[in-house]
Amino acid sequence: MSILIDTSAWIEYFRSGSNSEKIDFLIDENLVITNDIILAELIPFLKVRKHHKLVRLFYNINKIEMAINWKQVIEYQTQCLKSGLNGVGIPDLLIAQNAKQNNSQIYSLDNHFNLLEPIINIPLFR
Repeated sequence: MSILIDTSAWIEYFRSGSNSEKIDFLIDENLVITNDIILAELIPFLKVRKHHKLVRLFYNINKIEMAINWKQVIEYQTQCLKSGLNGVGIPDLLIAQNAKQNNSQIYSLDNHFNLLEPIINIPLFR
């Protein structure tokens, strides 16, 4: 089992320590993975804030490759719109697709993933 921790969970973890026990457990059990989207969302902020040690740590997390299936992303977006879910961005759909492709769960504090779960059957870590 591997857990793709979304940017929202990392930000909350560093900002206030909320849900830190879950992320600490995942880190201790070596279950954390990342991908290029999450790194692209986190690394620039960490560099600007001069958190170089964290940048190095994030680059050392096991990274799953992204093989974007655009037809599938379009289908996910279509399913969302048919279900009345209009506010899901393409990055969240790509993260969901990436997790599904790699048989990984997503840990996120972003409600979009909770709303996506029944629509496109993404596995969430709770």
